[in-house]
Amino acid sequence: MIRAVSLAAFLLALYIGVPGLIALTGRWDFYYTLTSVALLSIGSAGVWLTFYIGRINIGQGAYALAGGYVAAILITKLGVNFWATLPLAGLFCAGLAVLIGLPILRLRGVYFSMVTLVLTEVARLSALALPITNGARGITSIPLPGEVSVFGLVLIPDFATLENPKLAFYLMAVTLMCLAYLVLWRLTRSRLGHLFRSLQQNEDLAASIGVNIALLRVLAYAMSSFMGGIAGAGFVVISQSIYPSSFQVADSVNFMLNCFLGGLGFVFGPMLGTLVLYFGWSLLFAAAKYQMLIYSTLLIAAMLVVPNGLLSLPAMLRGKGGK
Repeated sequence: MIRAVSLAAFLLALYIGVPGLIALTGRWDFYYTLTSVALLSIGSAGVWLTFYIGRINIGQGAYALAGGYVAAILITKLGVNFWATLPLAGLFCAGLAVLIGLPILRLRGVYFSMVTLVLTEVARLSALALPITNGARGITSIPLPGEVSVFGLVLIPDFATLENPKLAFYLMAVTLMCLAYLVLWRLTRSRLGHLFRSLQQNEDLAASIGVNIALLRVLAYAMSSFMGGIAGAGFVVISQSIYPSSFQVADSVNFMLNCFLGGLGFVFGPMLGTLVLYFGWSLLFAAAKYQMLIYSTLLIAAMLVVPNGLLSLPAMLRGKGGK
């Protein structure tokens, strides 16, 4: 009952509270900020899934970039509606992850982390070199999402006809975010999720009872990359452009940090971590040249004080209160 009430309150805040506050304050720029946070949290959710199987993923930026280019190419060169490119971008990234994951996920975790670290730079250099991506010029003037209708009933309007597409983009992003975390939450409570968790706890023990470790690793990595592709495709359509530098190594590191800060033991940790890190970085902009120093210091301090993430803070406070 408590969970249902909390979920209802969260959804009301997302779909009614936030738009209402923005309308009252007139701060329409917050729509873009919150849209970015929602899309980044989807990519971070994918990274969290690789942590769930005991692997460190520092290459999510590569899949966000790949997903973005897939969506951009399909929209601009083939005239595909953006809504159809979303699953296609995710599936392309999932397939790419399978090809990459099959050989390296058989190795020890440290080697997997080292390989993922270079993936984002490989993706950036590929985007610079391939003719279909237009090199350093990138792909620009990407049309807004078109109309989606079934038997004449308009389910999603053409964003170009809307007076305020910023609100539409926000609703799109938070809906995708809610769906991504709903799937992730359900996954952790399924039989497949329990098998994933067994890899984190003891792979040798899991293998001894017949668990196909290699298959589960690749499956989790493919699902993780699918989310990265979805996030990248979302960014392409809100910015209406993509360049080789749209996602860099720093972005891959941030996807990982979002998981650490929010809490690796919590499904919704990446969502909170993304929100705090994104706004934290923006608030420190006034610190100018000391921005990175202060940001890094606060981040290290947070991880020392709450090593299990911000979502573990209420339990820590209750524990201290009971002593």
